[in-house]
Amino acid sequence: MIRHYLLASLLLLFTSLFCTPARSADTDKKKDSGPVIAHMKISGSLSEGPGGAEGLFGGGNSDNLSSRLEKIHKAKLDPNVKALYLQIEEPSLGLFSFGKIEELRKAIADFRTSGKPAVAYLESIGGLEYLIASACDTIAIPESGEFGLTGLHLEMQFFKEIFEKVKIKADFLTMGEAKGAADPYLRTEMSPENRKQYEMVLDDLYEKSLIEGIKNDRPAKKWTTEQVKELINTAPHTAKKALEVGLVDQLAYPNEFEASLIKKFEDGKSKIVRNYGKKVDPDADNPFAALMKIMQPQKKTSSKKPKIAVIYAVGEISTGKSGGGLMGGHTMGSTTMVEAIEQADKDETVKAIVLRIDSPGGSALASDLMWNALRNCKKPVIASMGDVAASGGYYIAMGAKKVYAEPGTLTGSIGVLGGKLVLGETFKWLGLHTQTLNRGQNAGWSSTNTIFSESERKAITNVMSNVYDQFLDRTVQNRKAAGVDLPLDKLKPIAGGRIWTGRQAKERGLVDELGTLHDALEEAKKEAKFDPKVEPELLILPEPTNFLDRFLDGGLGARVNVLNQLGLSSDSLLGLGEHLKMLEPFFNNPREKVWLLAPVNGKIR
Repeated sequence: MIRHYLLASLLLLFTSLFCTPARSADTDKKKDSGPVIAHMKISGSLSEGPGGAEGLFGGGNSDNLSSRLEKIHKAKLDPNVKALYLQIEEPSLGLFSFGKIEELRKAIADFRTSGKPAVAYLESIGGLEYLIASACDTIAIPESGEFGLTGLHLEMQFFKEIFEKVKIKADFLTMGEAKGAADPYLRTEMSPENRKQYEMVLDDLYEKSLIEGIKNDRPAKKWTTEQVKELINTAPHTAKKALEVGLVDQLAYPNEFEASLIKKFEDGKSKIVRNYGKKVDPDADNPFAALMKIMQPQKKTSSKKPKIAVIYAVGEISTGKSGGGLMGGHTMGSTTMVEAIEQADKDETVKAIVLRIDSPGGSALASDLMWNALRNCKKPVIASMGDVAASGGYYIAMGAKKVYAEPGTLTGSIGVLGGKLVLGETFKWLGLHTQTLNRGQNAGWSSTNTIFSESERKAITNVMSNVYDQFLDRTVQNRKAAGVDLPLDKLKPIAGGRIWTGRQAKERGLVDELGTLHDALEEAKKEAKFDPKVEPELLILPEPTNFLDRFLDGGLGARVNVLNQLGLSSDSLLGLGEHLKMLEPFFNNPREKVWLLAPVNGKIR
């Protein structure tokens, strides 16, 4: 009945606002023939996840990292494609994007093994997008552009004094001497332990991902490590200077660059195919077709061919269903994830599972529920870590048979955070007064009106201690099963909330291999005894939902998605989105007081 009312209302809305003729799709259906240059844009957040979830007006978030990698691979195999042309337009990259950067770099390197060149065009080089461009044969920028990669700059915000001004009390406890997730709420600067671990992470990313990456990408220059550092230390550079020293290869405006690119292939008979590999929806301009897509459930079709399930574990971990976050982004709900894991395990055509993780953690309860579902799988599970797989993100990886991380993945943070934001004095300050009645010494432990009593604090500490011991035990068990000698006495010194890059984690036995999602898929193929030459079909989970399903199911998440559909984002809120996002876990699930959350609130550029 609700759906019928919504259908009628939306039909009226669409009729009044969007009654325009539908565009013919004939031109979109014409297949490209002859020599082509595959053009692809690299911009935006390069989000992980399955994509494909439909928005309010049709379409979806299908152009994610995975789809870009698939298009690069498709271009490699396409005999008509003579070159790959990457137009890089300010992708959202930072400290926690090295996993995505490495995935793209390896995809570009794989494309070049075909003998076809890859070229990159940037209007200006402002940051880590240079690491993507430098994986190409040629880098071009306009004469008015600049090389602005000046290194890695970390900023971390601290809320303590702001909280004091508005009468908010942060009442947190941590389990693990280096667990820094509560620092922003309790301090005005980094703790010594937290600073030490960030210094180690920055050193590793700077020396091995950034400096060595640039050095190895420009072998003809025969730069030493010190010479690359000098180029970084003296940046920003003008475009002319960048060309002179060899950081870029060509100065040209876009039209000039594309004209010169066309001339290089097939005596100028090649053509540039914009957004190569992108599927065009023939009903994109048809409001009634878009409306029907919103109302109709997703078709769940699957062949009977043997396949590998790829389960995307993306976002802050919470109990319940997955959805949108208060300040944008995505939450990974344990209900949604357990259902996806069980679906893959019960599907007779699925022979192995790859769990792709990009998460800083979150709810301890939700993390354990997902770990248990993975542990009970009858099929081999391989974990693949993206940008971040820390705290709860690392915890769920312990349900896998083998763990892959990118060299620049941020992982570890084996520790526990417990507590709450206390708003009682804030409410009084605003004129709202609260009275409480309790029966039971700790009955009011979850109240946000008061800090923990001594009895409540003792009980919470006991719970946190048990969760921490459980976390350590899960890790020891997993590492032992993987053949890694990491007993408890060796694990504790590298646990305690400490964060590591993928390289550092591999050295310490926290992960098994360094590699991409493709490498994890290859391992899954071996486990499932696929023919090495056969590309197995992939089952992508959790399955995308249409807008109406998310609206009816999701509550807050759906409402936030409506804001996104209207063009609003956390960044539009006076620039406070990234700061407020740090508080999101504590408002999304106010009843939960024990968290496996990594200190990944800093920004880097």
